Amino acid sequence: MDAFVIQGGKQLKGTIRVNGSKNASLPLMAAALLTNQPVVLEGVPALADINNMKRLLSELGCGSTETASPRRMTLQSKNETAHAARYDIVRTMRASICVLGPLLARRGMARVSMPGGCSIGDRPVDLHLKGLAALGAEISLESGDIVTRAPRGGRLKGARIFLGGAFGPTVLGTANVMSAAVLAEGITVIESAACEPEVEDLAVMLNSMGAHITGAGTPRIVIEGVKELHGTTHSVIPDRIEAGTYIMAAAATNGHVTIENCPIDDLLAACERLESAGVHVRCREEGLQRRTRATVEVTSDRRLRSTQITTQPHPGFPTDLQAQFMALLTLADGNSIITERIYPQRFLHAAELTRMGAQIHHQSGTAVVSGVKELIGAPVMASDLRASASLILAGLAARGRTTVLRVYHLDRGYERMEERLKAVGADIERIDDKDLPQNGSGGD
Repeated sequence: MDAFVIQGGKQLKGTIRVNGSKNASLPLMAAALLTNQPVVLEGVPALADINNMKRLLSELGCGSTETASPRRMTLQSKNETAHAARYDIVRTMRASICVLGPLLARRGMARVSMPGGCSIGDRPVDLHLKGLAALGAEISLESGDIVTRAPRGGRLKGARIFLGGAFGPTVLGTANVMSAAVLAEGITVIESAACEPEVEDLAVMLNSMGAHITGAGTPRIVIEGVKELHGTTHSVIPDRIEAGTYIMAAAATNGHVTIENCPIDDLLAACERLESAGVHVRCREEGLQRRTRATVEVTSDRRLRSTQITTQPHPGFPTDLQAQFMALLTLADGNSIITERIYPQRFLHAAELTRMGAQIHHQSGTAVVSGVKELIGAPVMASDLRASASLILAGLAARGRTTVLRVYHLDRGYERMEERLKAVGADIERIDDKDLPQNGSGGD
């Protein structure tokens, strides 16, 4: 397995361009199952999760071709008889569940292996099934697989559906129900829908395919079903989590970085909390139009200040930036408080940060971060995608050498991160962990 070796203490300076959104791309790719015509996606990132989704779609009769410049992916269903998503693929990424709604709506049946738990806690799919059942689907669990069948007559029926859950709306559940409802008979109303930009982006593409969706990006989505969809060409939105991660990397190293193709208006909650901590994100674009592909400059005060964050559904502070923000706050003066309301168990990175000298105390869904003057490089192990990013940020800021093990997690959501950081001044290398000394690699 690969590892990153980072020599910390280098200020980041230069320009980074944000790639297309992973979390938007996966349900967009699954939506290609809703038609037998070509669906062309522009700006899909080259990531492990994307490759796994391509493999799953291929098994479902939906082939793909790609061009590198410009980066385009063409998806087309040529065999619409397959309807089963195997566990061997589904277990590699939870977003495989996105094929459930499109398969059910287009092919009348779907068999998708039940996703398991993960290192940040169980993420049940009960709201997905609740929404599909409201559309008339017959649902059963057979040998660990979710089996859904369309009602007699073969077409789902529009309905009023409440998708609120204990920890807020479900993003993938909203995507699944919306994708199924576009081919249902009649009108579907989704109340307490997820408001994330990725849901809105999916609605934009589905509308370009002939769907009738209004209200995406708000808690109430209305879908007027149509009999069929056609192909389209769609440009994927920039990745707001990648953008936020690089903003914090610049701040952690007290650098000066320009970030292009930045969806700054989708990061308002994060930027407000960053400003309170002494990180300044300045947008070159002005005016009231929505800034989804902006150019921003990131600077920070010499010493950061403590602050408080609470993760919430969009437009609140995103849970996918909590780990990175924790790494940043380890260097802030005073005590910061982080409350995790989406995934209360999402603090596995805290123990690894303490190996580098951070002072973090957490219980249930709350962590108190007491800032230290410096972090010290150490060997650390990533537990999940965003934890990986937080440890890399800490390594960039730390004195001495940090080795981050198990960076295969990182490759699920960040394309060639080491190369992009190196281009703005980071001292970072990807190596095979077999080449590490027996006792790992720590601070100098």
